[in-house]
Amino acid sequence: MGWFGIKWGTSSKKASSEEGQAPVRLPRETASPAEHELLRDKILASGLPGEVNDAALTECDRIAGTEQSSPEHAIGLNYLEFLLSLPWNTTTKDDLDIVRAENVLDARHHGLHRVKDRILEFLAVKNLRGRHSPTILLVDDEAIARENLSIVFENDGYEVTAVANGLEAVAAMERQPADVVVSDLKMDGMDGMELLKVLRKRWPDTKVIMLTGYATVKTAVDAMRQGADQYLGKPVNLTKLRKYVEEMLEQSMRAQQLHGPVLCFTGPPGTGKTSIGKAIAEALGRKFFRLSLAGLRDEAELRGHRRTYVGALPGRILQGLQKVGARNPVIMLDEVDKAVQDFHGDATAVLLELLDPEQNAAFVDHYMGLPFDLSGALFLCTANAVERLPAPLRDRLEVIEFSSYTRQEKFEIATRYLIPDQLQQHGLENRPVVIEPEAVLAVIMDYTREAGLRGLRKQLASLCRKLARQVLADLEDKVVVDAAMVPKLLGPPPYASTMAQSETKLGVATSLVWTENGGEIIFVETARMQGSKQLILTGSLGEVLRESAQTALSFIRSRAEQFGIAPDFFETADIHVHIPAGAVSKEGPSAGVSITLALLSLLTGKPVRGDVALTGELSLLGDILPVGGIREKLMAAQQAGITTVILPRGCASTLDSMDEDVLQDIELCLVSSVEEAAAVALESAVIQGGSV
Repeated sequence: MGWFGIKWGTSSKKASSEEGQAPVRLPRETASPAEHELLRDKILASGLPGEVNDAALTECDRIAGTEQSSPEHAIGLNYLEFLLSLPWNTTTKDDLDIVRAENVLDARHHGLHRVKDRILEFLAVKNLRGRHSPTILLVDDEAIARENLSIVFENDGYEVTAVANGLEAVAAMERQPADVVVSDLKMDGMDGMELLKVLRKRWPDTKVIMLTGYATVKTAVDAMRQGADQYLGKPVNLTKLRKYVEEMLEQSMRAQQLHGPVLCFTGPPGTGKTSIGKAIAEALGRKFFRLSLAGLRDEAELRGHRRTYVGALPGRILQGLQKVGARNPVIMLDEVDKAVQDFHGDATAVLLELLDPEQNAAFVDHYMGLPFDLSGALFLCTANAVERLPAPLRDRLEVIEFSSYTRQEKFEIATRYLIPDQLQQHGLENRPVVIEPEAVLAVIMDYTREAGLRGLRKQLASLCRKLARQVLADLEDKVVVDAAMVPKLLGPPPYASTMAQSETKLGVATSLVWTENGGEIIFVETARMQGSKQLILTGSLGEVLRESAQTALSFIRSRAEQFGIAPDFFETADIHVHIPAGAVSKEGPSAGVSITLALLSLLTGKPVRGDVALTGELSLLGDILPVGGIREKLMAAQQAGITTVILPRGCASTLDSMDEDVLQDIELCLVSSVEEAAAVALESAVIQGGSV
């Protein structure tokens, strides 16, 4: 039995031939008329949109005349099966309860306030717009006709206004424009054609249905030319009229609807970008499906293959809609920045249409060859580095950054979510096991170095496995894990913390940098030796960092006298700038000020304070330019024991929205020039080499 409930069998008889006789030819076995009619009935009963319905019926008639054993027959049946399985008219109703949505988001994720606020804003606006009742204006000079139609449409839930002629209709539209106008053609004062001209001039978006008892081809053509959307004769067929009104209101609301935002979550790995998508779908009460675009090379994966190819399949977008059974789900496009873009093609090009609200209302899959409305879907994207995306695609996205978790946030997430989950997964939820807060902090500080939570989850899972074995060995004793017990269970800490300098040294400055795994501190070391005016740069530095070092040296040479440096200090010398950990590539525009201060320290004999860290880029005139990643850099400074951080004055607005625990125990100095930074960072005492 096939998908449609039709048995499409093939005959087991074979043509045979005897020696000296012509082969017996059997008649082609095609679908019976009853099977064909059953298939047509399924198509007609499915409520497909007009264009799709016509295409399905045409395909049905075509395969009815093909032999059942032919490949074309099976291809046609598969095509119709796919068409009928798509949710053309199935949507899920949004749960617009703001309080419930907020509770769901808070229960699933700690922090992420900006993301949650954006989703709640979307729900609030959708809630307010959803309270608008569709309005219908009835225009007819017969009171009984107005009364009967008013009863019909009011019972359907519409807000109805009824007037007797075109003049009253214009006055009613001026008071409150209607979504649909149903007007008689022949009326006193202002007839239907005159009213139609006024409506098209002043309210062009309003849908108009013309009714008349003198229905002729000429009047119908004239009305449609003047801009009528539909035309019906009297006596009115109420079924048709209600269907036309419903279709027009749907078109009107679709044109005016609040398009779902295309949110792009960007940030370091493990910060909850993917899981927040599931929470959003749960808060909205929508279906959810996720597509990973990592390594995607062929756009046919998303848009499908044409049916002319052997083994053609629809794209993964429509396959996902078929699976969830609704045309307005939450669709998460994961790892968008990792889709392949090379000379073979750009797989992200299809996203330009898919994520554009003006185009995705008629998204065409190559396999189906017909438009499907995706405007009701809520698209979410995730990317570790949104800068890798093409500019036209970034323009369609509303980027929301996921920052690194602070130490306190990791502690809260671990105690509220991760530890209970891991205890349950390892069968320890009902066992006498207690993990003390000091042990959790020890795991966070000594066993993880990441912006997100994946490494922390792995370490807690490892801890629970050790505990499971220990509990089985001693079933009755209570197991308490404290900070001293963590190294016994997990082994020596794999990371050595980079701490602030305990001794101040000439020519060394502490710089704050941003990486994909969060913030870090690095030391910029400088040395001067006899030579021939060479600037030596080592430490696996990228092009931007090399230019920053050259800019720093040129600035100091141009202001040598101002800083008390001999103008010819570079004539018979070489300057070496080195950033340790040479195996790690370093690139970015945030170390210019640190390099400048390290060189000033070397050349003036004034060491840079060991408890001071800097970030910012330098212009050739000595201005300090703002940089990004401030939150992560401040967290790195806290962890390293830095007490004073020098930031560009242009970063002041970023600090206004910073959490209090990020700014805790740190003195911030905002500067706009090298002179201001030097006044804070350099010691006043002059030394000649060595350490203080």
